[in-house]
Amino acid sequence: MALGITLAVTTAIMRMGTNPILRGVAWAYIWFFRGTPVYTQLVFWGLLPVLYPRLSLGIPFGPEWLEFSTQDVINAGVAAVLGLGLNEGAYLSEIVRSGLNSVDKGQWEAATALGMRRGTTLRRIVIPQAMRVIVPPTGNETISMLKTTSLVLAVPFSLELTFVTNAIGNKNFLPVPLLIVAAIYYLVVTSILMVGQHHLEAYYGRGFDTDQTTGGGGRPPKGMSKRQQAILAAGTVHADPNLEVTP
Repeated sequence: MALGITLAVTTAIMRMGTNPILRGVAWAYIWFFRGTPVYTQLVFWGLLPVLYPRLSLGIPFGPEWLEFSTQDVINAGVAAVLGLGLNEGAYLSEIVRSGLNSVDKGQWEAATALGMRRGTTLRRIVIPQAMRVIVPPTGNETISMLKTTSLVLAVPFSLELTFVTNAIGNKNFLPVPLLIVAAIYYLVVTSILMVGQHHLEAYYGRGFDTDQTTGGGGRPPKGMSKRQQAILAAGTVHADPNLEVTP
């Protein structure tokens, strides 16, 4: 997920940029990894040492400076992480892009008028507001990724939970009890992730819930400064910043 989030943010910014080459590269990456099954990608990464037994660094069609075995660099664990991370980055890229597009363009214009650079505007203004839209589907993708790890037997990665429980169950002729054990492990980890997702949604959703503002009669969100409370109480901002209110 860390690799997928990094790739997603990078490709989403590339697609929103003005450079046609970067936009084309980002589009091709998303097109390929979203259009092919993750199982097929994992099989490819697992067979990479067979296709290319040795890798080298040097000048193309020239001298080679460093040569090493592919198996030593891309083992089963690395292949599993690459396969899942590259696939997840393509799906998360659309989520990140939709979150960035949900921020009103006036935010960009105001930051530009203040002399802020594009990178600073993204980091300090746009991304914090977009996180309210990005976090819920990203949490779902994280939980989905947890269960998708059961496909890394295609690499094959023999330390994965489902692979191990199946092996033990077949050895002891108890496949169903061992599958229940694996399901319990998945439920425990999924529950922890759901709690973390809830807290992240509450953190990035501060100030957007009308029932929790001082103007709505309830208590202000936790951690909100007095200045933010005063702005919300004045009624000059809306609970959903993406809605245009007609006079």
